[in-house]
Amino acid sequence: MSFQLNGKVIFFATGNIHKFNEARQVLSRHKITVGMLKVKTLEIQSENLEEIAKTSVVHAFRQCDIPIIVEDAGLFVEALNGFPGPYASYVYKTISNEGLLKLMEKNMNRRAKFQSVVAYFSEELDTPLCFKGEVWGEITEKIRRGCSGFGFDPIFKPFGSQKTFAEMSITEKNKYSHRAKAFRKFAKWYKSLCKV
Repeated sequence: MSFQLNGKVIFFATGNIHKFNEARQVLSRHKITVGMLKVKTLEIQSENLEEIAKTSVVHAFRQCDIPIIVEDAGLFVEALNGFPGPYASYVYKTISNEGLLKLMEKNMNRRAKFQSVVAYFSEELDTPLCFKGEVWGEITEKIRRGCSGFGFDPIFKPFGSQKTFAEMSITEKNKYSHRAKAFRKFAKWYKSLCKV
C-alpha cells in the first residue's frame, strides 16, 4: 500500500530534538506539519554532505516506506582547511567546543561557515532531492552558552549578529541558520508539489 501525500505533513528522520524543533518552526510558517520519526539512519563517511544526506534518506525510506526527509550539517573552519566539515558531530563528541577552540588558539582568521543539506525521498523518485543552506560567521574566542543551541553553537557567531547561535532563541537562530535556509527551500518546493 502506498502512502498518499496530503500536502500538509512530512516526516523527519532524526533523533535530534534540537534539529527537529528548528525544522518544525520553519515548516509551520509554511503550513507544513512535521513529524519526528526515530529510525536508524545510515551515515556514511564522506567529505560530501549531499552524498551523506542522500544515503541517509534512502536508508530511512527503506525502513518506513513513506516520503521522508533527513538533514545533515557540517562546520567548515577556514583556518583549519575546512575541518571539521561533515565530521562535525564526531569531532564535537570527541573534543567538544573546548578542543576546537584549542585548535584555533594561534589563529587570527576566525572565519567559518555552517552548511546544511535537507534530503527528501519517496517512492516516486529515482534519486533523492537535496536543498542546501549555509551561513558564514566566526569562531568566538570563548564558549558563549545561552539558553538554546547544541553542538558547536556556543562558539559560532554568524556575521551580522552579536550573539552566538547558543545565545539566540530558536526564532532568532532561524533568521541566520544554515538549517533554516535549507528547510525554507524544501518548504517552497514541497508546497508547490502538494498544493498546500
